[in-house]
Amino acid sequence: MMATARRRAARDGDRQIDTAHLLHSLLESDSSTWDLLDGGSPQVGKLLGYLVQRSIGYGLRWQSTLEDSGAVPAVSEQPGGVPGWSPSARAALELAGERARRRGREEAEGLDLFAGVVADQECRGVEVLRRAGVDVARLAGRLGVADGC
Repeated sequence: MMATARRRAARDGDRQIDTAHLLHSLLESDSSTWDLLDGGSPQVGKLLGYLVQRSIGYGLRWQSTLEDSGAVPAVSEQPGGVPGWSPSARAALELAGERARRRGREEAEGLDLFAGVVADQECRGVEVLRRAGVDVARLAGRLGVADGC
């Protein structure tokens, strides 16, 4: 999913990979995220429609800007970090890794990353979810991130 998000950002001409890129990759490659959306396939279709339109209309105001909602504490750059990722996307990746480690796993799964995106209620990925009619508070509760972690 990370490679797909990176390619999508490059194709869209974005300077950084953000949470909307991550959300797009998740929806295209991890059907377990679909199960958490009350609207089912129609809602997934609407979400993908918004995300596809990003480079031709929806999301143009994001071009040439960096995503940093400030809602999630910034992740410090460390050796081996993830350069080229927005602060919100880095925080989502870190939270995904933490969730995986709590389960005794070395690698995060799609739902871990989805939780990482949803945990930042002010990020671009959550903005897209809201615009598509997703009850983000309910989704956060299902993912166990209602309190932002």
